[in-house]
Amino acid sequence: LDQIGPITRDVQDAAIFLNAIAGHDVMDSTSVKREIPDYTKALVDDVRGLKIGVPQELMVEGVEMKVRDSVNQAIELLVSLGAFCEETSLPYLEHSLSAYYIIAPAEASANLARYDGVKYGHRARGSRNIREMYKKTRSEGFGAEVKRRIMLGTYALSAGYYEAYYGQAQKVRTLIVNDFRQAFQKYDVLVSPTSPTVAFKIG
Repeated sequence: LDQIGPITRDVQDAAIFLNAIAGHDVMDSTSVKREIPDYTKALVDDVRGLKIGVPQELMVEGVEMKVRDSVNQAIELLVSLGAFCEETSLPYLEHSLSAYYIIAPAEASANLARYDGVKYGHRARGSRNIREMYKKTRSEGFGAEVKRRIMLGTYALSAGYYEAYYGQAQKVRTLIVNDFRQAFQKYDVLVSPTSPTVAFKIG
């Protein structure tokens, strides 16, 4: 569920960054071996005819006015340069946070199970037996939030609760993915705030 993604000063930097991180990774068995385009070649100075969708579900209560103003200024600039823009809807997006807090801990629980001190990661010292080593290693190596997520994820994946929680969350995830697929059949890009609040001052 969690994916890395560049946040950059401009589109050109994002394209350069994406060129560096996209593609097959020999150290990652989940990555796919396929040809990756040069994303910098998609950069154009002309946005005339660009179709922009603004999901109404992402401009909701809780988004600070300064953030709204910045997004609206960006949209107005793009429209003044010839882009087409309209409001759109991603109806299942409102359930994304609920689905995330089931799926992400479940994946964390499964993926972090390997960090037991035997082969991967930290190994606690002074253990008298294997069971104690597991306990001490995971107690020392994981912070409070990670432990909470492992517990929640293990619960969501346990017998009797899997379909009620994890299974339902995956169905919601599919509905959200379909919302985005349909939107990208109509629009070239979707515009939204990256954060509901402005950045805090350093210090």
